[in-house]
Amino acid sequence: MKTLITSLTAVLTGCLVAFTALAARAAPTVYIPLGVANQVIAVDAATDKITASYPGVENAHGLVATPDGEYLVAGSLKQMPAGGKDAGMSHLFLVHPEHGHVMATIAVKGWSHHEAITHDGRYVISTHPMQGAISVVDLRNNQVAHVIKTGPTPNYTLVTRDDKRAYVSNAGNGTISEVDLVHWKVSRTLEGGPVPEHMAFSPDEKTIYVANVRGGDVSAVDVASGKVVRTFHAGDTLHGLDMGDDGHTLFVTSKKDQKLVAIDTRTGKGRTLALSPSPYHLNTIHGTGKVYVSSSSASLIWVVDQRSLKVVDTIKLPGGHAHQMAVVE
Repeated sequence: MKTLITSLTAVLTGCLVAFTALAARAAPTVYIPLGVANQVIAVDAATDKITASYPGVENAHGLVATPDGEYLVAGSLKQMPAGGKDAGMSHLFLVHPEHGHVMATIAVKGWSHHEAITHDGRYVISTHPMQGAISVVDLRNNQVAHVIKTGPTPNYTLVTRDDKRAYVSNAGNGTISEVDLVHWKVSRTLEGGPVPEHMAFSPDEKTIYVANVRGGDVSAVDVASGKVVRTFHAGDTLHGLDMGDDGHTLFVTSKKDQKLVAIDTRTGKGRTLALSPSPYHLNTIHGTGKVYVSSSSASLIWVVDQRSLKVVDTIKLPGGHAHQMAVVE
């Protein structure tokens, strides 16, 4: 009997270890570009610890991952000087996390701000503020397939789940361009509020929430009508924006007011967490109940609990500042 109990205990212990290991593997990995530190890091969202670093990515700001997590694509703020081979161009850096280094670079016209990727993993869309355009790179051949003029100072892009449309915020004229991803052209112009930059979809993709940097408001844009139907005041100099796990709480940073604001889009009520210095980019890490919030003037990320709106951890970065994050679940 004692032998049987011992055997059962060993089996249960083994199952527990296996389950724990499986749970750890299932936690999202967050990839983060560090700008002038010229690298991308990987963070285990279960432990909030840095697990890897990928050097040689010059001044990366925008970042996306292919849906299977096999590749990262980082856009650069570094534009090649006049007189050189790639004068007036910047590079997208194709990183293979498993191999641990940059596999290839892709030249695009003008420096890149933010990146987006279609859900099938084929196309990467970069915004080029100085060009008034987006570029579309086909990852099947690592070539620029399309350049599409959207409006002055394009900033951020959202792609619908069916990969048929993309929405690009144009900070220079307060609009959002709807881009037909079948025919590769602008099909419609929506209102965006004053100086629209970062955006997030509602879960049903019927509403686009837009951070208006100078206005201090988040605009709710009805996709069907193309009109701003509601605004939520959040503070001065807004920047990062994302939707929470519950599907109705928006998280937005106010750099000047040094705070993170959680807005209930059903009631319009907000909760505030003071963060200093200068809260910047953010991402909700779905399935973990966390929000990662970076600073634009310190090498750190605050880990914030979505429900309590309290800082539960801090990630110290090896340098630079964290910009557009990519989450692989």
